[in-house]
Amino acid sequence: MASPWGFRTLKLMPPITSEELALLRKHDTPTVCNVIELFDIRPRISGYMDERIQACFPEMPPMVGYAATATFRASHPAQGDVYASLEDQVASFEEHPGPTVVVFQDLDDPMVAATFGEIMCTTYKSFGAVGLITSGAGRDLDQVRAIDFPVFTNGTICSHGYSHTLAIQIPVHVGGITINPGDLLHGDCNGVTTIPHAIASQVARACDAFMEAEAVILNYLKEGAVSRQGLADARAKCTAMIASLKKQVQNTQ
Repeated sequence: MASPWGFRTLKLMPPITSEELALLRKHDTPTVCNVIELFDIRPRISGYMDERIQACFPEMPPMVGYAATATFRASHPAQGDVYASLEDQVASFEEHPGPTVVVFQDLDDPMVAATFGEIMCTTYKSFGAVGLITSGAGRDLDQVRAIDFPVFTNGTICSHGYSHTLAIQIPVHVGGITINPGDLLHGDCNGVTTIPHAIASQVARACDAFMEAEAVILNYLKEGAVSRQGLADARAKCTAMIASLKKQVQNTQ
């Protein structure tokens, strides 16, 4: 069924399983974005964060989890200490059916201090978080890398200023898109995308097939003896495989 804007509307699907989360972690974020496009449920220029959000540790494998959101400010003194909200934040992790990704919106413009450091990231990881995203800056990057905790930021600043968390578990705006509590996120060295819950299971299970289709072209090119006709044939086979996969995933809705 198509929406008034030309995109398909989908029925509600059961939550994604731990097996499907593991499948998503096998694949890079561009592949996940490519597979999401097969469903025709949102414009191809929406649902992912823009170039302001960069992986601090691009060598780390893909991060997949559910958003625990918060707003942040560091430009003015506030009551309480920088870690006053940590207990409430980690308690919110229990609301998710799987691992958590902490997502901060820095309300300071321009940003003046780091959103996170070693203590915050170590706390989050100890309570089951698998990563952090902020529209602001980070610090203690050597220490955060050492605990194998992927973080995505808009920069790096050495001080935490008057940092404090204003609110948790509300919609936030990060990297040009709105993130709601519980949104499913996938991120790696290429960036961060949301995965609509309605198609998350199918996306997880379709990534292998999409990679197999693209491998037809890549394997041909790596063979050495190439020709324009050979490339055209490989592209045609790849296109046919993707078209078949698109028909298959859309027929499941």
